Amino acid sequence: MKRLRQYLARSLSVRLSLMVALTTAALLMVALLIMLHYAQEIVREQSVQKAEQTLKGTVQNIDNILLSVEQASGNVYWEILLHLNNPDGMFTYCRKLLEANPYISGCAIAMEPYYYKSRGKYFMAYVYRSRKNTAGGSPADDQEEELGMDGSPIIRAATFGKKPYNEQIWYTKTMEIGRPYWTDPLDDIQPDGEAIVTYCLPIWQDGKRIGVLGVDVPLSLLSAIVLDTKPSPNAYSTMLSRKGSFIVHPNESYTHRRLNVFKLAEKQHDSNIEMQKLASAMMEGKRGHTQFIKNDTIWYAFYEPFERTLVPGRSNDKMGWSVAVMYSENDIMGDYNLLKRTVIGISVLGILLLLIACTAFAHRFLLPLRMLTQSAQHIAEGHYDEPIPVTHHRDEIGQLQQHFQLMQQALANHMNELERLHASLQQQGTELEAAYQHAQEADRIKTTVLHNMTNRMTVPAEAILSRVQTLRQQWSQMNREEAEHMVADIQAQTQTITNLLDDLLRKEQ
Repeated sequence: MKRLRQYLARSLSVRLSLMVALTTAALLMVALLIMLHYAQEIVREQSVQKAEQTLKGTVQNIDNILLSVEQASGNVYWEILLHLNNPDGMFTYCRKLLEANPYISGCAIAMEPYYYKSRGKYFMAYVYRSRKNTAGGSPADDQEEELGMDGSPIIRAATFGKKPYNEQIWYTKTMEIGRPYWTDPLDDIQPDGEAIVTYCLPIWQDGKRIGVLGVDVPLSLLSAIVLDTKPSPNAYSTMLSRKGSFIVHPNESYTHRRLNVFKLAEKQHDSNIEMQKLASAMMEGKRGHTQFIKNDTIWYAFYEPFERTLVPGRSNDKMGWSVAVMYSENDIMGDYNLLKRTVIGISVLGILLLLIACTAFAHRFLLPLRMLTQSAQHIAEGHYDEPIPVTHHRDEIGQLQQHFQLMQQALANHMNELERLHASLQQQGTELEAAYQHAQEADRIKTTVLHNMTNRMTVPAEAILSRVQTLRQQWSQMNREEAEHMVADIQAQTQTITNLLDDLLRKEQ
């Protein structure tokens, strides 16, 4: 870490590149966060719209089937009213209805007990497509096999179910309410082993309900429509009845067994509260969307009630069915997450490339500055004649090089002047030193001469001083001859001193 800091402290190009890259990264990160936030909101909104469109399309496809069954049933219904006195003709109308609409798997006309007294208490004409038997098979004794237009066996029967038809809900409820309605999946009736829902029409005569026309639609047909509604790889759809039974389940075996959503959750020990709330909301006929966790995966459920298209003459009763489509988090946000990872990866790669490009550019751009730094270091070490690199740049670095060249030239001239001055001063110092030595020698000689002269003049001076004192003290007692002798001696000593002084003056000159 210390080496890195030292390297960064010494490398201006790397610091500049890091500043550019970090600034760009910060701006890019802010822009990406804003873009990804809005992109996420758009993806979620589009997912909601897609789910709603999927649900509406599914409901519409199923409703188209139900409407075609209702219209076909209504057409045959009026023919039945015209031929109520022909019990054997009821089978013909059932077969006609079966062949007129490929969505219909069975048709039953059940009359009030003893309506046809000649046929006993119960009379029901029932015709259905068999998906188990083939042409030429061996139907049961109370069945009569014929080939339909699509080549599938059509079975005639006098009854179905485990109890009399007048105890079955499709008959009893229709006779009770007196208007057309669709049943939920029937628990006790499963012709040919296939789960069905039944469209029931009460048969009226003289203001009285005398029977019921029941038209069966296989749940497998509705399942195929709902399960084909797969807007994403992991998405799936389901349809619940008003009682919570699966009209359609992704696992067709659950649809076949007509399991209840709460019983299924209890059986599978599934205590997912959100799933139970979803089922309750669907049973209550609500619409909306919710989130739940299943197998450690976040799922989004979009649901809405099954609403039939308003057509003149069509019953407007609510069926109580509800359709839902489930999306996993990956289905909704998978492309967004992939886009996010891709964008972040590209951004990181772009920043790295930008850092490399900035470093290379700064390295090349700052090359003259580094060369100038090396030259300045050599000049600082005393190599004042170090050549400054020539530049063709006109920017600040070029101007710096040009000014540095001028400064180096001025410094070289100044140093040359200093060297000349130093040489001159050195020569003058040498001359001054020689003069000083000569002066010292002269002074020494002078001192020696003065000392010698002083020593030589001391004796005559002392003699003169002694004679003068003697003359002064004894001149009255001396005779003339003695006095003249002393005066002559003083004169001689004085002449000696005079001669010495003359010699000294001559030497000074």
